[in-house]
Amino acid sequence: MVYQSNIYEYLETLNEEKLLLCKDDKEAIQIRDVSVLLGFDTYVLPDLRVSVGEDLRAYTQDLQLFLTQLSAYYRSTEKKLLISPLRTALLPFPKATAFAQYALEFGERVDLPALKEKLYYWGYHFSDMTAERGEVSFRGDIIDIFPIDAEKPYRISLFDEEIEAIQQYDKTTQKRFEEECETVTLTPAFLALDKEAYESLKSRVERSRYDTFVKDIDALGLWHLEGLAESALEHFSVVWASNLEEELDEIYALETPLVSRNDFALPRIAEGKKYRDLEVIDPNKLLQTHQDKKITVLAKNESIVRGSQLSSFENIDFVYQEGMVNLIGEEKLIFSLNKPVKKKRVKKATMILDELKVGDYVVHENHGVGIFKGIEKREVLGATSEFVVILYQNEDSLLIPVSSLEVIDRYVAEGGTLPILDKLGKASFKKLKGKVKEKLFAIASQIINLSAQRHLKKGIKMKIDQEAHTLFLSQAGFLHTEDQERAIQEMLEDMASGKMMDRLLSADVGFGKTEVAMNGMFIAVQNGYQAMMIAPTTLLSAQHYKSLKERFDAYGITVAKLDRFSTAKEKSATLKGLREGTIDVVVGTHALLKATFKKLALVIIDEEHKFGVKQKEALKEIAIDVHLLSMSATPIPRSLNLALSEVKSFSEILTPPTERQGVRTFVKSYDAKVVKEAILREMRRGGQIFYVFNSIAGIEEKKKVLLEMLPKLRVAVLHSKISAKETEEEMMKFEEGAYDVLLSTSIVESGIHMPHANTMIVDGADNFGIADLHQLRGRVGRGGKEGYCYFMVSDKERLSAHAKKRLIALESHSELGSGAVLAFHDLEIRGGGNIIGEAQSGHIKQIGYSLYLRMLEDAIRELSGQEKEIAHTIDMKLSIDAYLNEELITEDRLRLELYRRLSLCESTGEVYAIEAEIADRFGKLDTITRQFIDVMVMKVLAKEQGIAKVSSYGENVFIEFKEEGKARVVLKSRSKDDDDIIATAMGYLKEK
Repeated sequence: MVYQSNIYEYLETLNEEKLLLCKDDKEAIQIRDVSVLLGFDTYVLPDLRVSVGEDLRAYTQDLQLFLTQLSAYYRSTEKKLLISPLRTALLPFPKATAFAQYALEFGERVDLPALKEKLYYWGYHFSDMTAERGEVSFRGDIIDIFPIDAEKPYRISLFDEEIEAIQQYDKTTQKRFEEECETVTLTPAFLALDKEAYESLKSRVERSRYDTFVKDIDALGLWHLEGLAESALEHFSVVWASNLEEELDEIYALETPLVSRNDFALPRIAEGKKYRDLEVIDPNKLLQTHQDKKITVLAKNESIVRGSQLSSFENIDFVYQEGMVNLIGEEKLIFSLNKPVKKKRVKKATMILDELKVGDYVVHENHGVGIFKGIEKREVLGATSEFVVILYQNEDSLLIPVSSLEVIDRYVAEGGTLPILDKLGKASFKKLKGKVKEKLFAIASQIINLSAQRHLKKGIKMKIDQEAHTLFLSQAGFLHTEDQERAIQEMLEDMASGKMMDRLLSADVGFGKTEVAMNGMFIAVQNGYQAMMIAPTTLLSAQHYKSLKERFDAYGITVAKLDRFSTAKEKSATLKGLREGTIDVVVGTHALLKATFKKLALVIIDEEHKFGVKQKEALKEIAIDVHLLSMSATPIPRSLNLALSEVKSFSEILTPPTERQGVRTFVKSYDAKVVKEAILREMRRGGQIFYVFNSIAGIEEKKKVLLEMLPKLRVAVLHSKISAKETEEEMMKFEEGAYDVLLSTSIVESGIHMPHANTMIVDGADNFGIADLHQLRGRVGRGGKEGYCYFMVSDKERLSAHAKKRLIALESHSELGSGAVLAFHDLEIRGGGNIIGEAQSGHIKQIGYSLYLRMLEDAIRELSGQEKEIAHTIDMKLSIDAYLNEELITEDRLRLELYRRLSLCESTGEVYAIEAEIADRFGKLDTITRQFIDVMVMKVLAKEQGIAKVSSYGENVFIEFKEEGKARVVLKSRSKDDDDIIATAMGYLKEK
């Protein structure tokens, strides 16, 4: 353990450069806070717990941080200090010469081929869109680059070969910021190598004895830096900052690192005599008692000082910096007003990353399910346009103009089921849509009627004792994230408003929904009422019971549980207690639906979509005149969220809990050695393993294989053919530690919190979708321990380049909440299906989630009187050349994404915003692209005016209306040139 008092005393008199070794990130931060206070230029290396030869792609972000901190340390000329967790000090440290920099300045001439070559050898990835550190893209006269030490990526605009502007841009929207920069300093994405050094490293990596999914510099470069790196312990003057014996025992018991154990016979910081560590409870009392000392107060900024209401004393020295140092000595008192640093909120991706690939299934809202075949250029009536080609039964193909892409959606259904292709021109899809619509109207009206009934009733008004509640919050045993605080606040406001609460809380598993619910229960009980929480499975209810009991015991709140495992005697005692009001809080499964309460005020439903229809009906009855909080672990699509917001209120938690770690992801060819090592590694740290094998037929055989490998392994087998009762019993045993491995199909239960299972092996990962793999990976790394996830691929040689790319993306994006970067879209869509909670899998299978959801949103809107007008499509048939020119936007996927976004625009402002973005990202618009933007502007204007079709032939422009009996308008253009046709049509639409 690090004692800041010892560190302070040691550093107070230190005049030379040192490398301080500590246990982990947490200790490193404590040391950093002290050394910054003492004026050291401080550099902290991340805790890289990687074994020799391991695939480094899974550690991309940590490795980038390691390189940028080391590079900055080498360059600093001040009094400096390097702090490193023990595991990181075992890595090869690149020499200072490997960290060159290269600056580009405004007005400078750029030799493009030479720049491309330099960036290639420096380890940059060339891509069509730069959104991650270490990427670069060259598009005509625009260079986008994201150096690994930059906060934001840079966009460099060229005029010929001269730099015309350097600006930073937002990586999610790809739009640049106004402010211009004079210069941009480029650092290597890996190391500053020249051609010779790069080729030599590359050939060593390709011959490497270490096995990784792809043998390249990203995966193995650091292990083969002969001559370019050195041992930290030999190069630096090293001191132990805390006792590391235990960690060393653990490391050397497991593996043979690059550094021998004897090298760690190093000096350590002695126990200090002058200062001791301090816990600050009341700053003013401290000041009063020690006013004769030299006092230093740390605060991030002045407003924290003002808000803390400190008594004013002469001898206080305020230091404005982050971090926490609390020490006391005979002559000095140092304390901090800062709070521990919270985790950053995960940003949702705003760009659509569910890119359509050739061969994907799509749904056309009038023609049904087909296969996407790509974009094609066609000449129609002498004008060139682009069309999206969709293939239907009997090889029939449908061409959709790119100006009308809003009529298609990706096809997504539960568990990746494959659809049956529809027949073009048959009325069967229309009939099917009609049937689905009827069903959806029934569901939507049910949601709305129920909500209306709740709105009419007066709610139970709760008084909130702020002091008692603040105390309750502070005893959670962890720091609440901002999102949690907001969700709690919103819920309490509802409960105190006198209205009936109907709130939906959406958050990933393990992001703290139960904590929010507990605050509601606490307030209900404080007001003399009862609260109940209902979960779909016994296992989930048992988990909730355990958490509630731990949290409420200190307050004398009685908590009971009612589920299948309660004995008859326990059941009747619980039911009696609820009737008589001696039980305050009860948690259970649907067994609770028959209970009667003395004073029930709050019902919490966890994973509502997993209850059956009958149980849902009973739940509605119970919750009709009490406050209701529903919780869901699947994200809610934004559009549905907006449609439902008239009826329900929403809270969302997007930030992972402070103590939660990421999941290291490795993609590997199936190898029994790797499986064995992964299982043993987890068991050595006292944990359990999920093994996902998605074939019921072969699962028993797989169990035999595991037992041949490790005969003493305790394996539980689960799949959908095993009864719910048995599944639950086996899960309970697994949770209690009776098994080491849970071998199952992909039914690994979504809502379950298993803090001891922190390794997952997915066998046959190439058969899963990216969203499913991301969802599975989220099952581990929950208990404050780092999770490990191995995606095993049966034959990597047979994988398509695209499948490889997707798996590598998962490996590189292992940070929490990175679902946004991946194709989280599928999940969002599924979340919508869940909210409705109707097991409409038959219909969803036939028309796909996206269309199902769009129809549901329309139904809710229509029934709640939000929008009477149902969207209609506009046929744009002007004979002009109009499309996004591939000379400007070379990548099909980027063009398709822009077409899609343009076709969904609701206002001309949105169209013009995308036009500005295109100019920003790809350079000046050419005539053909600009004409396409004009077509999209006209389409929006036509929609506002109830126009059904805008077309032209020769010099004539025709405007046809949706309203029957309204005469079509014929306009005469000056000539049949594109610009004249556009001016005539646009002039008419704008005048109107």
